[in-house]
Amino acid sequence: MKYSSISKQLFIDNRKKFAQELPPNSMAILLASDEMPRSADATFVFRQNPDLFWLSGIDQEKTMLIIYPDCPNPAYREALFLRKTNEHIAVWEGHKYTMEEAREASGIQKIFWTDSFDAALKVVMNYCEKVFVNINENDRNESEVPYKDIRFANELKYRYPAHEIKRLGPIMAKLRSIKDPVEVELIRKACEITRDGFLRVLKFMKPGVFEYEVEAEIIHEFIRQRSSGHAYTPIIASGYSACVLHYVDNNKECKDGDLVLMDFGSEYANYASDLTRTIPANGKFSPRQKDVYNAVLRVMKEAKSMLKAGNTFLEYNKEVGKIMESELIGLGLLNKDDVAKQDPENPLYKKYFMHGTSHFLGIDVHDIGNRYVPMQAGNVFTCEPGIYIPEEKLGVRIENDILITENGNTDLMHDIPVEIEEIEGLMNA
Repeated sequence: MKYSSISKQLFIDNRKKFAQELPPNSMAILLASDEMPRSADATFVFRQNPDLFWLSGIDQEKTMLIIYPDCPNPAYREALFLRKTNEHIAVWEGHKYTMEEAREASGIQKIFWTDSFDAALKVVMNYCEKVFVNINENDRNESEVPYKDIRFANELKYRYPAHEIKRLGPIMAKLRSIKDPVEVELIRKACEITRDGFLRVLKFMKPGVFEYEVEAEIIHEFIRQRSSGHAYTPIIASGYSACVLHYVDNNKECKDGDLVLMDFGSEYANYASDLTRTIPANGKFSPRQKDVYNAVLRVMKEAKSMLKAGNTFLEYNKEVGKIMESELIGLGLLNKDDVAKQDPENPLYKKYFMHGTSHFLGIDVHDIGNRYVPMQAGNVFTCEPGIYIPEEKLGVRIENDILITENGNTDLMHDIPVEIEEIEGLMNA
């Protein structure tokens, strides 16, 4: 890992919170992510299963975790299973956790090698009544691949048909959506690295550079500061491409007169940041670009003020939509009379602002959480309104990451330039 070590107390506290959510005589089993094949004998870069990491702090493949608070055998109330290394692995892959290192990282005292997992499973299954399995329940997930957690859940159902197999997802969504202060600081660190990547781009940008060159400047800054890289595939979209919401080709020239929409964020210690800024390739906004940009900025500022404990996504999005309608009328994109007669189920502003304003942020950039319960202190959300006008080859989105607190919220990206004067000043310094 590139990042500095995290206090094991975070993971000890996380497991305590988790154990309190389990029904009596229940067990949870969590597995490391698959090492996903790329082609030939190559694999994609390994990234730990977020729930396993949240509960253990162990960032290594082939890891398994049992949490069974009522187990009659104390050895399996918290048991971590690690890949056993050897000389071949050491030569070809490098260092792996020792048992003592895993204890220090996780706070778990009972450490075993993975080759003893099956024997342990037979023991604990003999006593427990419910088994919670960790399938991917993010409601944005679409996967046709039978990944490791699915394979394991199916194996459990086959081998132990009389046991009750339960969903771990709702518990983890509840717990992970409320960030511990240590987690907030890790996200804040990711935001700081992202800020420095953006400041670097402001100095680099000029007509004639290519989008991939901008992407290269960003990743240079990320890696230089111990980030593991991008928290998601970055979007560097100039001109018309800014109107393509998931544009990731990043292969066009940034031309004089273009706005360049950049959606990127660093990942630090497995925690994500998520920033969007839109800047002029030539360092100067045109009057029309300035009008659209300031409209989006006003929506963002008002939306940000509504991210507070007790608000609901339904009411939040409804109010943001009203603000956006007003701005689009002011820009001449919508007609006031047409808006008054619109179908409330299909508001006209969706033509120019077709995505949501906010999503949970944490270990995953689209983190788990329940959008149908009121917002709570400890939630971290993005705030990212945008206006996209394909006929003008003009797209603007502005995005910051917001922590909800007991008394309102804190903008974790408050020190990243966002006002037109700031951006133009830095680009032309």
